[in-house]
Amino acid sequence: EKERKAEKERKKSGERKKEKRRKKERKAEKERKKSGERKKEKRRKKERKAEKERKKSGERKRDREGGRERKKERKKERKKERNEEREERRE
Repeated sequence: EKERKAEKERKKSGERKKEKRRKKERKAEKERKKSGERKKEKRRKKERKAEKERKKSGERKRDREGGRERKKERKKERKKERNEEREERRE
């Protein structure tokens, strides 16, 4: 009787230890998965931000180029006007 009881206790305690170990392993695995997801999300966020920045800078560059062209056109127009004025004076 006593031997059976002692054996039962040993089995119980062993099961508890195993269950605790399994629980810890599951928890650790969950944590690893979570942290991996966070890292991936952070990376995605950074990539999106970088993409937006690239688009922005491209737009700015285009605007500047457009501004330059308008400036050149205005300069040409002024030059033509001055030339016309000179021609009128000569006549």
